[in-house]
Amino acid sequence: MAQNFLEQLKAFTVVVADTGDFQSIVEYRPRDATTNPSLLAAAAQMSAYDAVVEGALAEARREAKGASGEALVAEAMDRLGVAFGRKILEIIPGRVSTEVDARLSFDTEKTVAKARRLIELYQAAGVPKERILIKIASTWEGIRAAERLEREGIHCNLTLLFGLHQAIACADAGATLISPFVGRILDWHKKKTGRDAYPPAEDPGVVSVTRIYNYFKKHGYQTEVMGASFRNADEIVELAGCDLLTIAPKLLGELAKREGTLERKLDPQKAGERGGERIRVDEAAFRTMHDEDQMASDKLAEGIDGFTKSIVELEAVLAKRLAGATP
Repeated sequence: MAQNFLEQLKAFTVVVADTGDFQSIVEYRPRDATTNPSLLAAAAQMSAYDAVVEGALAEARREAKGASGEALVAEAMDRLGVAFGRKILEIIPGRVSTEVDARLSFDTEKTVAKARRLIELYQAAGVPKERILIKIASTWEGIRAAERLEREGIHCNLTLLFGLHQAIACADAGATLISPFVGRILDWHKKKTGRDAYPPAEDPGVVSVTRIYNYFKKHGYQTEVMGASFRNADEIVELAGCDLLTIAPKLLGELAKREGTLERKLDPQKAGERGGERIRVDEAAFRTMHDEDQMASDKLAEGIDGFTKSIVELEAVLAKRLAGATP
């Protein structure tokens, strides 16, 4: 029986579910899963996840003895992220990514402290740190935090990544994984140029991830490349062969229904002729390249702002529920 595109994709790319919806994870059987503040904020307001939310709130009240207000909400936020991660890990065989508060994106010390706290909560629940990826925004400060965490054996997923300079700095820092945002790159170019669409192979997000992948493979980096934030299934098809791809349930469904032969587009054996020369990215070069890359600069700032708004929204939901809960 012929395999659909999703089944074929799994032969040479690790498929990751980009969702907080447990049922979708069960349905599509990815190896790994990722979450972000937007997904958690949406899930926390769904009745299907009341038990998870209430469990996290109960833990926060019990463990943060005497705390109230912002301190209690902060404890509940950490425990909710870990609670969703734990439930997901009961379904998948691999790793889950749990995100550090986007408001800490320019503070190395606080990012390190928050990551350690999340890992501590996972380990207290019996989850080994090898199954966790700490998601950190790809700012210079975030990358430095990841470098320190990786040396401690805490693996990191550098997210909100839009430029080659970010990717190289992450790999030089020894990050386990990077998540370049394909769809958001496309969004920026469509708005900038006024174009409605691009041919799949010319999609700016696809071109960017392809360049990063080939560069990493040519120069022997161990950092994994995980394309993320897709707008359509054709983007995924063009990146078949990437180390990992994190895909929303809707697009997983489309791939599962598509028939035919899926061609592998990214291949480490062919990266040598396409990867380009090595580029040195120290702090000065990073900041110069970031300033000169309007797309990366715009989208990183926009992404941090968007995740921050989702965090504030989720905090408001938890604060309301904590106020109405019985200690």
